[in-house]
Amino acid sequence: MAVTAPSDSAPMWARLEDVAKRFNEIEQEMADPATSNNPARLQTLAREHSSLQEKINLLHRYRTASDQLQQAREVLEEADDDEMREFAQMEATELREEIEQLEEDAKRALLPRDPNDERNVIVEIRAGAGGDEAGLWAADLYRAYVRYAEGRRWHTDLLSMSENAKGGFKEVICQIDGDGAFSRLKYESGVHRVQRVPETEAQGRIHTSTATVAVMPEAEAVDVDLDEAEIRLDLFHSGGAGGQNVNKVQTGVRLTHEPSGIVVTCTDERSQLKNKIKAMSVLRARLYEQQRMAADQERADFRRSQVGSGDRSEKIRTYNFPENRVTDHRIGLTRHDLDGMLDGNLDPLIDAAATAEEARLLAEASA
Repeated sequence: MAVTAPSDSAPMWARLEDVAKRFNEIEQEMADPATSNNPARLQTLAREHSSLQEKINLLHRYRTASDQLQQAREVLEEADDDEMREFAQMEATELREEIEQLEEDAKRALLPRDPNDERNVIVEIRAGAGGDEAGLWAADLYRAYVRYAEGRRWHTDLLSMSENAKGGFKEVICQIDGDGAFSRLKYESGVHRVQRVPETEAQGRIHTSTATVAVMPEAEAVDVDLDEAEIRLDLFHSGGAGGQNVNKVQTGVRLTHEPSGIVVTCTDERSQLKNKIKAMSVLRARLYEQQRMAADQERADFRRSQVGSGDRSEKIRTYNFPENRVTDHRIGLTRHDLDGMLDGNLDPLIDAAATAEEARLLAEASA
């Protein structure tokens, strides 16, 4: 359905006029039979169309409220009946308040959006400093993210894992599929520090260990140009808890992308083909992330002022078990709900980080 923007808009609404024009252009191109024969182009257009829908809805609501306000003003000027004038005055007041709220919503809608926000994600968690305790902490974080995904009815798929002797993870990689997964989980990238008393600590001393989390948007085939000739495939016997398949069949897959040096190993599936498919998904995500980081580097201030820099070497949170406390160092937030967080209740932390990021962007837009 075509959209026509109001003719007498404020500068902010004038920007939405341009959005409306682009929205109409997208719909026209999507309706073109030639586009339906180009799945990649159609998918790109559909994603852009969806991203603009919120702005178009705001534009419709603004037009309706503006028209109604104009009608209320005409009644105030022309009506002789006091009761009618009082009713029109009340309606005009309510409409002005609605338009003010729409203006605030429009400011937020016009903020620059991360084009990857609606994508699925690849989450990589690695044990950092702290030996076996760091591996146990990596496992705790993994379970927290899985429970968070389950609570939002997202799908999780374990891609690869490497366990330590104590039952923790040296490394664990999973994929999480769900609407807006990257928009939520991207704030988890960084170093997560834990302070707690290990079960093996006889003196009750608190130990500090870390785990690193990397959250990457899932890359589609059209995002990364992969040349199979540049990928070395190595097959090997998967390790595991016995069984003929483990001993006799080479199901483990190691992919080495020669130009970048990126190596991906996948042993989770008993099928060599499934392991290769999963490894390719991780490889594409890492290459796409590498491209993203290179582009960010070219723009010195791109997301550097975001809630923290987003650098993976940065300590973003500290989790203190004796005090049941979680502190997000990027925004100075402290919550005493560590148990809830480990059970998947991440929304309060994620919401606070997202709100801080939005406030920064609004301040920049108003400067």
